[in-house]
Amino acid sequence: MSLPKISRQYLLPAGRDGYKNLAIVEVEVPKLKATEVLVKVHAASLQYRDLSRANEFYGGLKGREVIPGSDMAGEVISVGEDVTEWKVGDRVCANFCPTHLHGDATATTLESALGGVVPGVLTEYRSFPSQSLVRIPAHFSYQQAATLPCAALTAYNALHGRKQIKAGDTVLILGTGGVSIWALQFAVTSGATVILTSSSDEKLKIAQRLGAKHLINYRNIPDWEEEVLKLTNGVGVDHVVEVGGQGTLYKSIKSARIGGSVAVTGILSQSDFPKDIFHVVIYRAIELRGILIGSVALFRDMVRLIEANPEKTTPVIDKVFTFEDGVAAYAHLESQKHVGKIVIQVSKD
Repeated sequence: MSLPKISRQYLLPAGRDGYKNLAIVEVEVPKLKATEVLVKVHAASLQYRDLSRANEFYGGLKGREVIPGSDMAGEVISVGEDVTEWKVGDRVCANFCPTHLHGDATATTLESALGGVVPGVLTEYRSFPSQSLVRIPAHFSYQQAATLPCAALTAYNALHGRKQIKAGDTVLILGTGGVSIWALQFAVTSGATVILTSSSDEKLKIAQRLGAKHLINYRNIPDWEEEVLKLTNGVGVDHVVEVGGQGTLYKSIKSARIGGSVAVTGILSQSDFPKDIFHVVIYRAIELRGILIGSVALFRDMVRLIEANPEKTTPVIDKVFTFEDGVAAYAHLESQKHVGKIVIQVSKD
């Protein structure tokens, strides 16, 4: 098999005005280093970070040129001379931060995050350090596996990280985006009772089919934290998967039991914090933890859980776009009409 010399990839140009300036360009496929693996990218998925990067909400890029995307699944087509753990034909995902191999993230590992300062994965071919790759679940398609590196691993870390979920726990999950839907499935798989919020009754029906026991439409019940307390007989939940940020964090904290945990995974909304938020954290002994995706080792643990529970951990894909329709994929993400993940089919075969 002759190796490709040219790769098409997406580019957010410098001085851009949002994602509508996305363009497909051709670049040379670089020569493979001894410890690297060349991967043909079959599918990639989008996340809110991609939209934020394009619109400069996220910060840190200052309008610089960006190759976007952090979540991919693909096929190994060549390995460096020192690589022993991978072979041609293996199906893999790359970890969100390729240098984050185990344990907690560090300033150094975070600098390797794909799709920001480091070139991303919205490209036909890309090389990766061999140790950054993870075998995808055997029963997953490439499209399904592309949902794993950020959304799934963030959800898994939130529930199976430091303060691990256990059977019989109660979990509050906000929304029906990629992280939330994966958190719902992991919680159900672990034997927990799930309370889930959304502004859409249709989305709540989908969550119910996936195993959510209690459903709250927060447009109809704006004081949803009080409803959570009612559902738990005034005790509060064991775990909260918090995706909203400033606009929802206070309510999430008040929803947790004394000694409960709140995993902060997103910053989707803005609001002023009530003055007593720190008193609530202290007097309820809340464990408040920010989630920075996860390590390669944690990714491998997650794959084992998925393969052991295939009927309960099937990715929810809202819509699949062709590689040429990248701008439309970003627009669909921006609309917030989706449930689960938005995927871009990079390769046609």
